[in-house]
Amino acid sequence: MSFTTSALIVTWVALLLLAFVVAGLVRQVHALSAGTGARPVAAGLRTGDRADLDALPADAPAVLLFLRATCHTCVEALAETVEVVTGRLPVLALYEGPAPETPPEVVALGDRAHLFATYGALATPFAVLVGQDGRITAAAPVGSRAAVRELLAPVSVMEVP
Repeated sequence: MSFTTSALIVTWVALLLLAFVVAGLVRQVHALSAGTGARPVAAGLRTGDRADLDALPADAPAVLLFLRATCHTCVEALAETVEVVTGRLPVLALYEGPAPETPPEVVALGDRAHLFATYGALATPFAVLVGQDGRITAAAPVGSRAAVRELLAPVSVMEVP
């Protein structure tokens, strides 16, 4: 068998494999757009649930930020949160591992991986706003300064005591 014949056979085999992969992807896209795919299930506490503040040095109301020390977006989210809520609510920065240095207005707590699961903080930065009644009023990933401001909009209109 010549080199040209071998190359043609390998090319046709690769094209057939590629066709099968594309067909599988088209089926998955069709299933997702038709709504027949599995829906993600929300993990952890949801809006309206009582916040688990027993293990934290804060009472309601408060802002809980789930962060990673090596995440640049987390640093920006923390700075924006401090800017929005300073003087209005306590800010607790929760880290899975050791807590880095934070602004003095923030209570930084390290080694809180169990709370990430409890609150469903699957991605960082993740913010939870706990209301006066101790219930979660908002919880969402906050990957930008605008997302932080949107989540904390109710706090930004509060009177500073």
